[in-house]
Amino acid sequence: MRSQPHVLAIVLAGGEGKRLFPLTADRAKPAVPFGGAYRLIDFVLSNLVNAGYHRICVLTQYKSHSLDRHISQTWRLSGFHGEYITPVPAQQRMGPRWYTGSADAILQSLNLVYDEAPEYLVVFGADHVYRMDPEQMVAAHIESGAEATVAGIRVPRAEAKAFGCIDSDSSGRITKFLEKPRNPPGTPDDPDQAYVSMGNYVFTTKSLVDAINDDADNSDSDHDMGGDIIPAFVRHGSAYVYDFNDNHVPGATERDRGYWRDVGTLDAFYDAHMDLVSDEPAFNLYNRRWPIRSAAENWAPAKFVHGGLAQESVIGAGSIISAATVRNSVLSSNVMVDEGATVEGSVLMPGVRIGPGAVVRHAILDKNVVVGENELVGVDLERDRERFTVSAGGVVAVGKGIWI
Repeated sequence: MRSQPHVLAIVLAGGEGKRLFPLTADRAKPAVPFGGAYRLIDFVLSNLVNAGYHRICVLTQYKSHSLDRHISQTWRLSGFHGEYITPVPAQQRMGPRWYTGSADAILQSLNLVYDEAPEYLVVFGADHVYRMDPEQMVAAHIESGAEATVAGIRVPRAEAKAFGCIDSDSSGRITKFLEKPRNPPGTPDDPDQAYVSMGNYVFTTKSLVDAINDDADNSDSDHDMGGDIIPAFVRHGSAYVYDFNDNHVPGATERDRGYWRDVGTLDAFYDAHMDLVSDEPAFNLYNRRWPIRSAAENWAPAKFVHGGLAQESVIGAGSIISAATVRNSVLSSNVMVDEGATVEGSVLMPGVRIGPGAVVRHAILDKNVVVGENELVGVDLERDRERFTVSAGGVVAVGKGIWI
């Protein structure tokens, strides 16, 4: 007997991630390393697996090799009960064309739905940082009788202009779905707050299949889940909002409960890392009751030698801080910081080398970047703009494998 309804999870992981350049120069956005030990895809997959959903298809498209390899090597289930997590590349099943939008990605992958024949479809994005129990959202979807349920998170109305916004009545039924409105609607119980879409959806299977097929015949559609499919359900009066505040994750602290970050820009990506480093972090990586899972790398423990020091920082396995100082930073695995160097407010990805006397501040260094002896990064932004990408917030981003 099933303890849960029959659910198939579809993770949309095909976006280009242009706003995260240079981190997405040769990898898909969901494959970007995060938090010293993870990739962005690990957050959604951990949430699904922790909730007991073990039939997961990850739809990929752009620069997907490292993402496909990570899923295949890291996210292996036994298969004894028919469980699987599988990357599904664009297969051009409907002709020689790539996906034209997230809804078209599902249209071209409907064979997966037909083969599994689930009662409900969980369709989640692949590149947000958060904890969530999707089973609670599925239960709310079933209880409401909705055909489509959209996860909504409350934000101050002034901040909601950058997102897809949800207007709903007191029952939770969505009355309007607005893309980046100038005047976001308030929630039914708090006019100063607005619901914004998290990009996570639950559908009754037949309803989504019908909507996807109808959308495919509409030449005026962009074939986008948020821009076209959800508004169609709203027009039919069959879409409801699920309040993320109602989701209770085991082991969550009061401080990190309800945490969710869209890390689609360099500044947002940087800020999300800074949320990890305080003694009471805004997002707690150490929740053992709802772990974020990833590859187990065979690195030795981090080491501090010759007075090497790290304060308010996350240091990955295999890293060595030698007579150097690291403050308010996130270092991934196998990072070396040499004598007299200083790293402050920065994100260093696997394999980075910081030479003697170098200074790195307010920066993101991608994999295998080497900063030479006495070099400066993030100290002179005008000079950095001539060499690297500098975000609107002044974060210096250095692409993979660059020697400075």
